Amino acid sequence: MTTPNSGDTVIIDYVLKRGDGAEIGNTAQTGPQEITLGSGQIFPQIEAALTSMAVGDEKSVAIESDSAFGPRREELILDIPRANLPPEPAPEPGMALQAQSPDGQPMTLYILEVGEEQVKVDGNHPLAGEDVTFDLTLREIKQAA
Repeated sequence: MTTPNSGDTVIIDYVLKRGDGAEIGNTAQTGPQEITLGSGQIFPQIEAALTSMAVGDEKSVAIESDSAFGPRREELILDIPRANLPPEPAPEPGMALQAQSPDGQPMTLYILEVGEEQVKVDGNHPLAGEDVTFDLTLREIKQAA
């Protein structure tokens, strides 16, 4: 049985589920994912699972919220003046905006509510505070040269 090692590239399919079992993403939508192990591209728990799998193997990996997308942080829910947004496209709930954090890092804000003068946004990742499960299938191993 050949299993991948750090530096190898793997092709995987996955189904992402919330802690309640609701499916929220999969490679049927995005196509198979190519990941180089040891490069920090994925959660360490998934990488560890993949290193014990052979092509064709399937495995479920549960990740608690603190180790996945982190806890929800109420301080990341902000009201910003609507005048600070470009006029087009008109802001709508669910829309994503690109912004800079105070330390200059890019961040995504999700519009929660639109008022006449203010827009309420959430800087949390949409899955912050959620336990998640990845159902993995290892499709291919490309061994490092």
